[in-house]
Amino acid sequence: MANYAFAPEPTPTIPVAGSDALFPVRRIYCVGRNFAEHAIEMGHDPDKEPPFFFQKNPDSIVPPGGDFPYPSESSDVHHEIELVVALKSGGVDIPVEAALDCVFGYGVGLDMTRRDLQAVAKKMGRPWEIAKSFEASAPCSAIHPVSEIGHPTEGGLRVAVNGETRQTGDLNQMIWKVPEMIAYLSRLFELKPGDVIFAGTPAGVGQVERGDLIEGSVDGVDSISVKVV
Repeated sequence: MANYAFAPEPTPTIPVAGSDALFPVRRIYCVGRNFAEHAIEMGHDPDKEPPFFFQKNPDSIVPPGGDFPYPSESSDVHHEIELVVALKSGGVDIPVEAALDCVFGYGVGLDMTRRDLQAVAKKMGRPWEIAKSFEASAPCSAIHPVSEIGHPTEGGLRVAVNGETRQTGDLNQMIWKVPEMIAYLSRLFELKPGDVIFAGTPAGVGQVERGDLIEGSVDGVDSISVKVV
């Protein structure tokens, strides 16, 4: 038995739909500007860049039923609805045609963002961690195994805040599809079981306040409901 200097924190997990199993989260990768209209609304040309990635901390996951505590040092926090891809295997230099073999299942997530702090970081050419990797910044639904829902390639994404629709889009609008993003990411990192990929968000991201109810869904996958506290 390992002789730790102090007791380590438990491994962050996401429930697996239809069972009592838990999906252990190793790393969280997020794909930036993977929907053309969102890239445009953020002031970028989606035709001029390859995919890029940033990370969130594994313990940023908020499992189903959890609240989103409004973070400190920000007055402009945004919701971003995303398909979540959960890996059961990985590797390096994974061919596109073999990439889907790595997928355990899919869920629905929210990439919560301190937009004001992100804007400052962009202006100063600094990393985005303080805007993206803060506590509870990755609410997530249960993970639905591929054996039950297959590999979704189309289906509506949407978010409503207090019943008012904010974001709408379709999985078929993703610039980089799931096999492509896995293959590309595996050229930059060694992917392993437990890795999670947030696959990008459609246009319509917007601000939330304490007391708001965020309700999102991806057709054929799941839905998510989070209260901002």
